[in-house]
Amino acid sequence: MGYSLETGTFGMERRIADATRGDIDAYFDLGMAYSSGAGGIDLDLVEAHKWFNLAALGGSRRGQECRAEIAEDMTAREIANAQKAARAWLGLTMRAAA
Repeated sequence: MGYSLETGTFGMERRIADATRGDIDAYFDLGMAYSSGAGGIDLDLVEAHKWFNLAALGGSRRGQECRAEIAEDMTAREIANAQKAARAWLGLTMRAAA
């Protein structure tokens, strides 16, 4: 993703906009940001898992690997919440595209 703290918010907004269009790289980048706390983003494994899951569903091997890696540090409930959030995101983007 590569952005400074000054442009971090803009970078996240841009990646979310890209994700809204189904950009698999944006899904992965958002997963990385939430899994590492990059750019001043709060560390959030549930949110990271959601984005990695979306990347994996889009065919990203790195998304699959990162999703599995962070799942080791999550409870079953957290993983279920992340999966629910991913389904909700897909539902929103599909309705927006229709």
